Amino acid sequence: MDSLSSETLADPVALTRALVDIESVSGDEQRITDLVERALRSAPHLAVQRDGNVLCARTELGRERRVVLAGHLDTVPIADNVPARVDGEVMYGCGTSDMKSGDALALHLAVTLAAPRHDVTYLFYDCEEVEAERNGLNRIARTRPDWLAADFAILLEGTYGEIEAGCQGTMRARLTTTGVRAHSARSWLGSNAIHAAGEALDRLRAYQPRTVMIDGCEFREGLNAVRIAGGVAGNIVPDECTIDVNFRFAPDRTEAQAHAHVREVFAGLPVGIEITDSAPGAPPGLSEPAAAEFLAAIGTKPRGKFGWTDVARFAALGIPALNYGPGDPNVAHARDERVEIPRIRSGAEALRRWLA
Repeated sequence: MDSLSSETLADPVALTRALVDIESVSGDEQRITDLVERALRSAPHLAVQRDGNVLCARTELGRERRVVLAGHLDTVPIADNVPARVDGEVMYGCGTSDMKSGDALALHLAVTLAAPRHDVTYLFYDCEEVEAERNGLNRIARTRPDWLAADFAILLEGTYGEIEAGCQGTMRARLTTTGVRAHSARSWLGSNAIHAAGEALDRLRAYQPRTVMIDGCEFREGLNAVRIAGGVAGNIVPDECTIDVNFRFAPDRTEAQAHAHVREVFAGLPVGIEITDSAPGAPPGLSEPAAAEFLAAIGTKPRGKFGWTDVARFAALGIPALNYGPGDPNVAHARDERVEIPRIRSGAEALRRWLA
């Protein structure tokens, strides 16, 4: 395929299938970015720029407000699920849910909607499914923040056609207990670091997470052990044990407050605590007029996003953002990943109704 045809671009379902059929595992987005760029440049009403495998296409109509529609072009590794296949009203394939059906909505509107009521910036980026330092949107937020400048943003991640506002923050911490190594036949000469980790696990088991309402959206927190490691050999009392903990926190907490809370939970225990990764949450941001218009166009009640998404990158720049896309997040990354075709069509109609 050398280009996406005008017929394909005019049909968000056909466009979803075409995008799924272009393999674009994280780090291998060159071809899909080339094809999307060519499609965007075919629309005379768009000003298109490229930085690596990040594309920015903008209308310049002098509207009072600017909104962003954003989506990542990469997928997780394929699992014998490319090319796409259609069975009745369901399309199967890697990226159908996460998030090439959302990308198709943005690309379809970018090319076919020449005079939206708001100026629109369409962002397509790479490496979302891997570590944050490789994320194309993260890089652009640092090096070209003007590309993200807007009054309101929508990340077209799969939400099953619902509005998921804001997102949780996420933090990972490593707890370390130490002991004294000894032969297990003479265990009284040592101190077992795995046994010492029991108190930290007791704290986690007894932990009562908060539920917070923000702008009418519920955010539930969670603090969980996600990995434990320790032991040297079958006849040695271990002198070290580590527990990896993940804290999903409501967006009314800052990262610093989340860090302090985790340290408070384990206060007084003989454990070392190292924060290994952290990203802030994003508030719902539903008071922005463009967001209110969008809610009215979709016609469903918003809910808080359980999980972290790139809306947090917009929130860090002071831009209200939410998640909306046709994919079902419950099947993202699965071997039988899929999207319901009626949700692609209804999503395209709702976005067009809002923008036109």
